[in-house]
Amino acid sequence: MFFSDRIDAANKLAERLSAYRGKNPLVLAIPRGAVPMARRIADELGGEVDVVLVRKIGAPGNSEFAIGAVDESGSMFVTDDAALTGASENYLAQEKQRQLETMRQRRAQYTPLREPSDPAGRIVIVVDDGLATGSTMIAALRALRQRNPEKLICAVPVAPPDTLNKVEHYADQVVCLHASAEFFAVSQFYGHFPQVDDEEVMAILRQTSGSN
Repeated sequence: MFFSDRIDAANKLAERLSAYRGKNPLVLAIPRGAVPMARRIADELGGEVDVVLVRKIGAPGNSEFAIGAVDESGSMFVTDDAALTGASENYLAQEKQRQLETMRQRRAQYTPLREPSDPAGRIVIVVDDGLATGSTMIAALRALRQRNPEKLICAVPVAPPDTLNKVEHYADQVVCLHASAEFFAVSQFYGHFPQVDDEEVMAILRQTSGSN
């Protein structure tokens, strides 16, 4: 265990990201677990918080094993070994549509009164509570790159070294507090790792809307 909880990890990430304090960075969380972290980091750096919606594409018969991810625009990232899991083109197309519908519902829940924050020309910090395969982070970074940020940063508490190597191709900077080869699950690095529900996410984003 390296972090007592997500806020502990967020505080440590904010320290490592202190060069961006006062530069109004846009801190984007991959929901749901990273949303409280992004709020804390944005507060510490004097930035803005929002979500970047991406959804994992799970392997046939094993939804927890990521073989890719899709973003809100419908752009899909598929790993090199997806075919080895038995994922056909038809399976991927069906999963893509299912995840797009989930994202449409979440966007309507999360930011019903405003448009998503525009990353163009801004320092953008994408936060997750940890990376396993990195598929959702890569999908998020790919989607954001197309919207012309000034700088695109991936910030995570923990990830396996091989995943970091993959993610580095999609970001201008990768900040990771602990790269562990002995990686089984993100939760193993936290003392307290509860689920974050939609109500908590919406409360954080409502607070953000009210303060901007």
